[in-house]
Amino acid sequence: MGNNISSAAVIGSGIMGSGIAAQLVNAGISCLLLDLVPSQLTEAEVKQGLTLEDAGVRNRLAVAAVERLKKTRPSPLYDERFASRIIPGNLQDHLHLIAEVDWVIEVVVEKLEVKQQLLGEIERYWKPGVIVSTNTSGISIHEMASGRSAAFCSHFLGTHFFNPPRYMKLLEVIPGKHTTTEVVARMSRFAEKYLGKTVVLAKDTPNFIANRIGTYGLLVTLQEMMAKGFTVEEVDAVTGPALGRPKSATFRTLDLVGLDTFVHVAGNVFDNVANERERAIFAIPGLLKEMVKEGRLGEKSSQGFYKKIKGDGGSRILALDFESMDYRPQSKPVSDALEAAKLAKGAKAKINALLSGKDRYADFAWSVLKQVLVYSAEKVGEIADSIREIDEAMKWGFNWELGPFETWDAIGVSRSVERMEAEGTEVPGWVKQWLEQGHTTFYKKEQGVLFQAAGQQFKKVDVPPETIILRDLKEQNKVVKHNSGASLIDLGDGVACLEFHSPNNAIGGDILAMINQSVEEVRRNFTGLVIANQGRNFCVGANLMLLLMEAQDEEWDEIDQIIRMFQTTMYNLKRFEKPVVAAPHRMTLGGGVEVCLPADQVVAAAETYYGLVEAGVGLIPAGGGCKELALRASQRAEGELMLLQPLINRVFETVGMAKVSSSAHEAKALGYLQPDDRIVVQPDYLIYEAKQAVLRMSAAGYEPRQEEKLRVAGSEGKAVLQLGAIGMREGRYISGHDLLIARKLAHVLAGGDVPPGTYVSEQYMLDLEREAFLSLCGEPKTQQRMQHMLSTGKPLRN
Repeated sequence: MGNNISSAAVIGSGIMGSGIAAQLVNAGISCLLLDLVPSQLTEAEVKQGLTLEDAGVRNRLAVAAVERLKKTRPSPLYDERFASRIIPGNLQDHLHLIAEVDWVIEVVVEKLEVKQQLLGEIERYWKPGVIVSTNTSGISIHEMASGRSAAFCSHFLGTHFFNPPRYMKLLEVIPGKHTTTEVVARMSRFAEKYLGKTVVLAKDTPNFIANRIGTYGLLVTLQEMMAKGFTVEEVDAVTGPALGRPKSATFRTLDLVGLDTFVHVAGNVFDNVANERERAIFAIPGLLKEMVKEGRLGEKSSQGFYKKIKGDGGSRILALDFESMDYRPQSKPVSDALEAAKLAKGAKAKINALLSGKDRYADFAWSVLKQVLVYSAEKVGEIADSIREIDEAMKWGFNWELGPFETWDAIGVSRSVERMEAEGTEVPGWVKQWLEQGHTTFYKKEQGVLFQAAGQQFKKVDVPPETIILRDLKEQNKVVKHNSGASLIDLGDGVACLEFHSPNNAIGGDILAMINQSVEEVRRNFTGLVIANQGRNFCVGANLMLLLMEAQDEEWDEIDQIIRMFQTTMYNLKRFEKPVVAAPHRMTLGGGVEVCLPADQVVAAAETYYGLVEAGVGLIPAGGGCKELALRASQRAEGELMLLQPLINRVFETVGMAKVSSSAHEAKALGYLQPDDRIVVQPDYLIYEAKQAVLRMSAAGYEPRQEEKLRVAGSEGKAVLQLGAIGMREGRYISGHDLLIARKLAHVLAGGDVPPGTYVSEQYMLDLEREAFLSLCGEPKTQQRMQHMLSTGKPLRN
């Protein structure tokens, strides 16, 4: 595994403990999961005649946690089968096994005395050199290690995962007073590379970085709301995307976290800081105390600041009225400032549009934001050594689009400080000194290199060598070719990168043209090609709007030309005489998958949601998707017709049901990815790893793939597929239009009406794809599906 961490033990099998164990096994690390021995039997155990001495009873908590992982959605596991890598046990019988692992993680209840006692037990079996960490959200690392040996303390630190551990990228690493720099560096590097985390180094202070700033921000928002008479909906409208924050904004976030949990976290700061002004902010408001007392804890109790009720017309979400403490229907705020923010593109523009408003909502946004910015500046040096650490913590721990100092840069540091001081707000001295020295921002970029404010000068932001940022390369004039939809960028070492940047990275004529131009450029001047981008999603498919417009205008020749161009481009990419590696991430759908299929290798981010989804809009894949999956089935069957049919059946089900993987690992299980395709957990390293794959193939003496025939199931195989679809229709699992699509798909995947076992060319299969696609475009119900998807983002079952 590298860094000598190949096994771990997680102690505590609750939601966080089991979630951390899941992410460890996702990364290929074997994991021991331990919990307490139950003190009494369940009714089911009594009926089975078990006793408290039976292993099944003694391991029950950990075993149940592993089973829960398999059922949780969204899944904590990349692949449900990975649960078998977790070995459940209990603290009495199996704690000694921690001597055999490389990393021990304590994830028990957030009580100092409990953690201290457990660490004492861990040290009894601890082997020198093994890292021990605690997953605490704010308890002192130094106090926790009180009474432990110097050698133990040198290998002990905090590793604060955010929930859920698979999906939340932030990891706060908190060294204790005696933790060695080597252990800190080793853990940080490991978590970044193998667990896919953004690691920030936090000081051993109450609530560390993200929870310290985030809790403060939530509390001042609540205080401003009560003082100025805003409603729940109004506050969330201001403090969501309009302010560069997630849609959950303030009160939906509190409901998700749990009000009791939030009160505990805020209380931790109140109990452990000396500054009276700061303590006053962290004093728990009476409203929150009363809600917790009444059991209004948020989502876990089905009511908090919001309450979901079900009725005959479906479910409705009500909002809390602070005057009556009853729930009432939500009302949508109307505001010029909010509307301007909604129309603006990007977090920077949205925030400025909101703050530039002249209504009470703009004033509220400013009153909250200025306090958060000032508090963040006050905490530099206390909770973290750099502004970058604070910004990264808030972006990845609370899903802010911009960190506090990035936000300050976005709204103008000088202008905002002048306004703060004019309003009587005390600005930290270092910020004023920074401005006095002539600086106007906390960050600057020079030739794609980022610098941050540090002391009274700019300091280069260190970036791991495996991190390639395309935006920075563009700023360094590394763009070779570009048009409105895509660019070809020089990655160095003779490798080029084809980057999509159309709206939603949807594939249109501009992207196809750039693929063809890139092939010619790479043929002349480069060793190989990477297809990758750093947009929110890799590619959501073809340009559906253009396709619908052509279909509604009955421009069949135009559609035929578009599909021929797509097919020809992908075919040429597959036959290219230099290595091509595709590096998809997140949503990679329809045409996005078809761009990856011709590549020599796919290097996918672990969080890749991959699928041929054309059936959802009434179509079938026609950019080579059907052909490629049928070809793979033929190759795997190795010419054996009896082996071919089950493989084609599986492809038919996957494509016909528009299955999308929940991870790159599941994409392999579905057959979208090949066994030798690679999966990268750290998305920031994706392009680097794809580049290395190109260089390896080139160094090994790359030979382009040749045209090959594929054996098809033919008319009999087609009948088998269609019979299955008819059964689904008769069982009312699919609609009549679904059946029509399935018939067309069966015709293509089986190779048409040729005799079973016939060998056909790839071009023959492409012609079948295109013909079926064109015929479906003319169907009114297909056009209805396309229109519905464009309007709602959801599939229509008609």
